[in-house]
Amino acid sequence: MNDYNAVLARNTKNASKGIGPYSQTVAFSHYNNLSAQLPIDPKSGELVAGGVKEQAEQCFKNIKAIVESIDHVMSDVVRITVFVKNIKDIDAVDEVYKTFFTSYVPTRTIVAVAALPMDALVQIEALVSNGEGTIPNAPQAGDIIKLTNNTANAPISALSTQAVAFSHYNNISAQLPIDPKSGIVVAGGVKEQAGQCLKNIKAILESIDVPFDDIVKINIFLKNISDIEAVDEVYTTFFPDSAIARSVAYVPARTIVAASALPMDALVQIEAVVSHGDGTPPQVIEDRHGLIIVANNTENAPKSSLYTQTVAFSHYNHISAQLPLDPKTGNMVAGGVKEQVGQCLKNIKAILESVDHVMDDVVKVNIFLKNIADIDAVDEVYTTFFPSGVPARRTVGVAALLKDALVQIDVVVSNAEGTPPKV
Repeated sequence: MNDYNAVLARNTKNASKGIGPYSQTVAFSHYNNLSAQLPIDPKSGELVAGGVKEQAEQCFKNIKAIVESIDHVMSDVVRITVFVKNIKDIDAVDEVYKTFFTSYVPTRTIVAVAALPMDALVQIEALVSNGEGTIPNAPQAGDIIKLTNNTANAPISALSTQAVAFSHYNNISAQLPIDPKSGIVVAGGVKEQAGQCLKNIKAILESIDVPFDDIVKINIFLKNISDIEAVDEVYTTFFPDSAIARSVAYVPARTIVAASALPMDALVQIEAVVSHGDGTPPQVIEDRHGLIIVANNTENAPKSSLYTQTVAFSHYNHISAQLPLDPKTGNMVAGGVKEQVGQCLKNIKAILESVDHVMDDVVKVNIFLKNIADIDAVDEVYTTFFPSGVPARRTVGVAALLKDALVQIDVVVSNAEGTPPKV
């Protein structure tokens, strides 16, 4: 490599400038991280008139405008995440979705949440490939190829691809607890459903010759947050998966999200981000072979045996969602939402500093709020940590958070030096 990768934040007037201190898209290495798009008309700055179909169309128009402003196309999207206020609106959203993805379909996650900013009915987020990379004046590997895959051993949908690999990551569609043979939700409760979600993920990974322990980040969406203990009973039977992982007690980074509803009335849905050590063509063997997953924990942030605070692979660090817990006491910090936001971000900062990174290395921030009306208070604290407003961002309102917190924050972080190959 000629030089380190650079964080590249960009905005266009052809899409909504957003409602907070964040960038529309932040590119790093071979991915563009887009802020979640609300159905805002970029000319008026207001929500578009109409119902959920009109709102979904405006969200996609904003995404398309951002993508085109950085010389990309919609087929460069590798993952779409759809947040709706009412799960029954998914059919209407899908009608619009199909007009933007007419042949190729990306990986996808659909979740109903308690609230969205500006009282929107839908908010849509995209992760986009970045073939030219972000090494200054040095395209890294030319036009890297996107690899798509489906297997009959996991649920197949005409509206999403099970796995889309690009460069050094595999992006997996969120898995519902569907039996791939019958196409229906498995019998039983949340334990059986969690097991089926993880079995589906494992089947997808096996179909592309990727071991389960190559997962770097897990996102669990729960209909009832109190089901987390039951889910964890199943979760610990899947992680760690191999003798090597067990010897170092490796578990991926993790985020738990309360969903107000999930497709097919499921109790749980699980999404995975997976390392891809051999890369996608035409990356040459010296640049890609056998990259190492680097996991790290620090005493200066809350620890858990169920997740790793940060998992680095290639040019990204994935940080587990941080609750407003004092790492010394393990208790919730005193005060209201401002104090809680400050503690979440202090924990993130401590984790980053423990791996020789800084807050300016953050490319994407995900904020989950118990009360969406707290967003202004959040931004007061947020801007003291991100004064330049560079990271892309997502904000959703949720019905509940672990430990009855008012806020939870996770981040994706650039890793300029990359992770080393096996020796």
